[in-house]
Amino acid sequence: MTARLPSLNGLRAFEAAARHLSFTNAAAELNVTQTAISHQIRRLEEELGVRLFVRQNRALALTPEAREYLPGIRAAFNDLRLATDRLLRKDDDHVLTVSTLASLAAKWLLPRLSAFQEAHPGIDVRITTSTSLVDFGKGDVDAAIRYGRGHWAGLRADWLMADELFPVCSPALASGDKPLHCPQDLANHTLLHSSGGYDDDWRLWLTAAGLPANISRQPGVSFDLIFVTVQAAIDGIGVAMGRTSYVEADIAKGRLVVPFKIALPADAGFYLVSPKSRADPPKLRAFRQWLKTSGQGKA
Repeated sequence: MTARLPSLNGLRAFEAAARHLSFTNAAAELNVTQTAISHQIRRLEEELGVRLFVRQNRALALTPEAREYLPGIRAAFNDLRLATDRLLRKDDDHVLTVSTLASLAAKWLLPRLSAFQEAHPGIDVRITTSTSLVDFGKGDVDAAIRYGRGHWAGLRADWLMADELFPVCSPALASGDKPLHCPQDLANHTLLHSSGGYDDDWRLWLTAAGLPANISRQPGVSFDLIFVTVQAAIDGIGVAMGRTSYVEADIAKGRLVVPFKIALPADAGFYLVSPKSRADPPKLRAFRQWLKTSGQGKA
């Protein structure tokens, strides 16, 4: 039996309120009243049987369930916009569609994208998120940012950056009643894990630090998106295994700290990939050059 989809208006209200963390700002964006947003969110919560928002010291915060739900909803609306653009635009010479992982888009690419738009106002960038490999044969996506070793048949792969692996946590957790002075102190903390290709990160780092790998099997919390794992670390739920591209902005802004000085180089990296047969139109050439230069600067 196919599950009934929840209200589209409720999903729009949820996505806007989650992005702004404000019902007032979401109402202004969607040109409705704050009361309407509240009603739509309440109805959506009733449909799903899940609470999505909580009030914390007059601030609005997402529940853990909402944090897991949001990337998929955001990606769905992005796909709707892309489909509409393809339907209505006959000339796509200035529309650049890039596919990447939801977590990388949220934590690394989107904070930098305004700089590209300022430098190239004539190029309309569309970001679509997916964990699946792109089927370039369909012609919907111009390029993808993917993690690997750079060897994909029929594709041009341009190196962007490498990652390092190292534990991260909230400042409050690092200096709390169970401080993190040395790696052995991890035995007293909840470890946060990410699936989807990152399952082995903790074991690799613990081995490099000279600690028993079975520490990674102690009771912890697992997430299917590294973006959600990082947010859980920011919220003080436990210690996450960070990767440079996903945590550098949060470290710079003081939301995360690095309790130890041991970092493990990853054996792969991020690449911009595109079909060799159409890898060099002006819009993609400009984006590639930006990613290799200013795109790698701090967000």
